[in-house]
Amino acid sequence: MLEDPPILTIRRNFPRPSEKQIEAFSGAPTAQVVDAMDGRGALDRSIKPQVLPSTPIVGPALTAFAYPADNLALLGCLDVLQPGDIVVCATDSYRETALTGDLLAGMLRNAGAAALVTDGAIRDQDGVEGMGLPVWHGGVTPNSPARFGPGTIGLPVTCGGVPVSSGDLIVADRDGVVVVPFARIDAVAERVAAIREAEAATEAKVKAGMARPPWLDNVFGTDKVREVE
Repeated sequence: MLEDPPILTIRRNFPRPSEKQIEAFSGAPTAQVVDAMDGRGALDRSIKPQVLPSTPIVGPALTAFAYPADNLALLGCLDVLQPGDIVVCATDSYRETALTGDLLAGMLRNAGAAALVTDGAIRDQDGVEGMGLPVWHGGVTPNSPARFGPGTIGLPVTCGGVPVSSGDLIVADRDGVVVVPFARIDAVAERVAAIREAEAATEAKVKAGMARPPWLDNVFGTDKVREVE
């Protein structure tokens, strides 16, 4: 028979993106970040915001895995997280009990977390909103969790169908949550800068009255389009 796992397995030391790398994504909406990664990188659309900041949240992931119906791993993040971390707590999308309510959300905020992302459920919606910690979650239920483990902190997880490692860059806004793998941060940042510049130019043209993109002329009126009666 296999031995029972420890109630918590913790990796505290992992590389985090630099302030310069984080700043490169400041203000960038998730849609542009996804475009810079060839159209992928967003967590499942079922993960929605409960508390939204005025601008997109950007920061390093601190990952955790909480076994279904348990939240000891999320509580353990209070002892590991650094100011500015975005806690990404996977639960195998278990939503029959809440991973957190308002009090733990408030403690995460007090410990310096910039946001919480989970594929699990939350409760105490009014209280969570009052705490002010930006939260993205997979559902709501008043059912309460246990605190016995097992769980992990700092180790790779899969949340919302996307692999996440501690130190990956998280960008989150009203549209959803995007993961930028640590090794790709600089390359994606360069593409985001180019996309932001191009979109700003196009936006100015649209506001000035542009009704169709010029590239459509390379489609209509050619043999690429067949007109029928």
